[in-house]
Amino acid sequence: MLNPHTLVLVLLACLNSPGIVLAQESSESAGTGMLVEPVQLTFNDRFVKAGESYYSPDGSKVIFQAVEQVEEGVHDDFYAMFVADTVRDASGRTRSLENIRRISPEGSANTCGWFHPTDPNIVIFGTTLAPPSDETPPGYQRGSGRYRWQFPPEMRIVATDLRTNDGTANNLDTLAGDGNGYVAECSFSPDGRHLLYTSLESGQGDIYVKDLSTGRIAHLISAPGYDGGPFFSPDGRRIVYRSDRHGNNLLQVFVAELEHDEDGRIIGVTREHQVTDDSHVNWCPFWHPDGRHVLYSTSREGHRNYEVFMVDAMGDLDARPVTGRYGTGIRRVTDCAGADVLPAFNADGSELIWTSKRGPSETSQLWTASFRGDLASPSAASPGGRPGSRGS
Repeated sequence: MLNPHTLVLVLLACLNSPGIVLAQESSESAGTGMLVEPVQLTFNDRFVKAGESYYSPDGSKVIFQAVEQVEEGVHDDFYAMFVADTVRDASGRTRSLENIRRISPEGSANTCGWFHPTDPNIVIFGTTLAPPSDETPPGYQRGSGRYRWQFPPEMRIVATDLRTNDGTANNLDTLAGDGNGYVAECSFSPDGRHLLYTSLESGQGDIYVKDLSTGRIAHLISAPGYDGGPFFSPDGRRIVYRSDRHGNNLLQVFVAELEHDEDGRIIGVTREHQVTDDSHVNWCPFWHPDGRHVLYSTSREGHRNYEVFMVDAMGDLDARPVTGRYGTGIRRVTDCAGADVLPAFNADGSELIWTSKRGPSETSQLWTASFRGDLASPSAASPGGRPGSRGS
């Protein structure tokens, strides 16, 4: 079975591979036509690498994790968490970032930032607060030629108010985790009542939800293997996530229907269905605002060139209400040399932000583009990732 360490090594191997010559995309000519005029937002002069970024609900800010250059040839060991303001042109398109500031404690390891759904000044993220006990930096290990990631037991989920945050632990409030076991991969429900996250409390990656109004926790996904990276659908009725439960060194995308009690608290899952079922690594799924389509990154074009694809995650599920129904109409979104991963829409689906190695620095950095994808099912839709299918 794929353990958590091996899992993320597989996922990140594409992001920092040496010796790959990358093409820089400055127009849609190097893509599928779904992304219009991609723009690079972070650069190697400040960040060794940056990734996993999300827009605030009002689009005024972006949160992301990055390894910062301290000085020439010297950089931080671990990912820090950053927030920046978006700079937009006359048409409303994001063109750059300004006022970039670190919001995590110096020396800590951080991951998975997210905005509160109604207050763009409140954010959450996973942090160790102080340098983790395992001091080996994540990423490419030149001595062994292998890739490494961390699941530090000190990692917990914190919230902070950007208006008072000073980049220390003084203004961080713990929402989940006690520093004795990895807890991260967090996001809010659309109404802000529930906190969704992944924890290694049970000895494997399981998905939990916490009712922030009562403090009660429900164990949602406990299947064998690592289940993680969950997000609520825009209406709050479902979650999407990736899983390695088949123990075959691959990842697949799943969707689960949530069960609520009479008070609106999430208490469990009523039905789960598998969206992809193929011989590739499929991960970091993210909902389109329509609540049907999901973007995800996949190795179907090779482990040195992950690309973003889109699938109708609901298919004709209502006509066949049983576990095992796959998504339909899979289509390619990115098409450029170098890894394209961790896609995320803004609130109305007009822009996509993602992590890419397509820039001239040959490092993982943030990119954004207008999204012009046709969500209507193609006439020759292929099933969501059955072996051999490639979509249009």
